[in-house]
Amino acid sequence: MIHLTRLNHTAVVLNCDLIEHVETTPDTVISLTTGQKLMVLESAEEIIERVVQFRRSIYSGESLNSGPQSNG
Repeated sequence: MIHLTRLNHTAVVLNCDLIEHVETTPDTVISLTTGQKLMVLESAEEIIERVVQFRRSIYSGESLNSGPQSNG
């Protein structure tokens, strides 16, 4: 899941597995496999970087939102 911002400045969390493609027209439009389209403030490059970071965290076993954990 990645955090993005709609054009009206409200936050949205998107399941990046649903992204079909991203266009810049000049707004950034994300087309989902569900047929929905989402317009966001982030650039296509920012979206790609967030997806890459999310996938890296999944494959490494880390959580992007987890801090230091104790073994107690």
